[in-house]
Amino acid sequence: MSAYDRYDDRKTEDRYDDRREDRSRYDDRRDDRRRDEEPRRDDAPRRDDAPRREEEPREGGDEREMRVVSNEGGAEGMNPDGLIESNWDEVCESFDDMSLDQQLLRGIYSYGFEKPSAIQMRAIVPCTKGYDVIAQAQSGTGKTATFAISCLQQIDVNRACTQALILGPTRELAQQIQKVVLSLGDYMGASCYACVGGNNMKVEIQRLQSDPQQIIVGTPGRVFDMITRKVIDSRDIKIFVLDEADEMLSRGFKDQIYDIFRTLPGNIQVVLLSATMPVEILDVTKRFMREPIRILVKKEELTLEGIKQYYVNVEKEDWKLETLCDLYETVTITQCVIFLNTRKKVEWLTQQLNRRDFTVSCMHGDMDQKNREQVMREFRTGSSRVLITTDLLARGIDVQQVSLVINYDLPTNRENYIHRIGRGGRFGRKGAAINFVTEEDKRTLQDIEQFYNTTIEEMPMNIADLL
Repeated sequence: MSAYDRYDDRKTEDRYDDRREDRSRYDDRRDDRRRDEEPRRDDAPRRDDAPRREEEPREGGDEREMRVVSNEGGAEGMNPDGLIESNWDEVCESFDDMSLDQQLLRGIYSYGFEKPSAIQMRAIVPCTKGYDVIAQAQSGTGKTATFAISCLQQIDVNRACTQALILGPTRELAQQIQKVVLSLGDYMGASCYACVGGNNMKVEIQRLQSDPQQIIVGTPGRVFDMITRKVIDSRDIKIFVLDEADEMLSRGFKDQIYDIFRTLPGNIQVVLLSATMPVEILDVTKRFMREPIRILVKKEELTLEGIKQYYVNVEKEDWKLETLCDLYETVTITQCVIFLNTRKKVEWLTQQLNRRDFTVSCMHGDMDQKNREQVMREFRTGSSRVLITTDLLARGIDVQQVSLVINYDLPTNRENYIHRIGRGGRFGRKGAAINFVTEEDKRTLQDIEQFYNTTIEEMPMNIADLL
């Protein structure tokens, strides 16, 4: 029997009762600073249709547990379409109005942000106030900066201890989150370490023991290992973030996530971000979150603003290469990401372009960690200007200078379209996306347009003037 299967309902309920009792004392155990500045959860604004929590006695004793009273018509806090129902209406349209630390604001504007994205307008304030938050949003919406800002706002940079923990499903995503945290927290002097597999274990242990990091970001397996070894001290962690929670659970990390929860303080704040809300996610929210604020960024709110979208009719698959070479010689590219659907095709296109004396690099899931890191380092520094990759690693790519995304292949999953083209024109920066479309792809392109309520125009002849 797998470790995942060992979590039957009865055993899990018993295993976490003590944690629920600890968490019910949330208000009493808040630190002095938050007690002075923040409203109690019991006094938090609540919509009439928001779920209520009631206490009811368990069989066989006087202990009490929290029970979620579901809304009619489906799971608690969910509508029939599988989307969470927002219960937080406050929108803050400027970073200056979010009561953020001045040095953090300097970091935000230095990073290139001008105004908050849809999720940032809604989620940063409740996160920084200490509420548990569930945010349903796709990649490319600015969610990484949302929780990075929230963590940085709440840590005490004068304390040399771990105060925030962020989990992500992949090494690349964890390392990208670390870069965002360090960039935004640069003027604060905040410390952040990416605790992921592939790092030298001995070096990592020595580093964390000699220099505890204020924010730890990592993958569940390595983080739990470091906590078990007492290399990461979880006693002072005040905020716990689960990024791309659906992806983590689909990869089989449920046991590690639950085990990590058991090591954390009972009054910890939990922030969960996910594109979808499967049953496993709802189970996590019921067990470990208190009266969570729910925020939904709908598909029509996903920002494609600032990204020009075009398609090129190539009729046949064989014509794509020549079309790409013509485009390559026509436009001046600051930096470009080219997406394909398979690893073999990535390697094939890289070879074809290298033979034609185009300087390109490639990255895919079968490459070892050291090679991947080198490729990304070269791409971020600008020594490599064109990166060819697959969807597998799309979520770990966020390079400020990316001005063009080319979908050599349209994504097989339409949800990945926003992940891909969100690499160009990130957070209001200008960019363009060009889609190569064969006869067989036209229906897929129409589906993408309908899904995102957008129009993708045919690429004009003067494309160089438009980029």
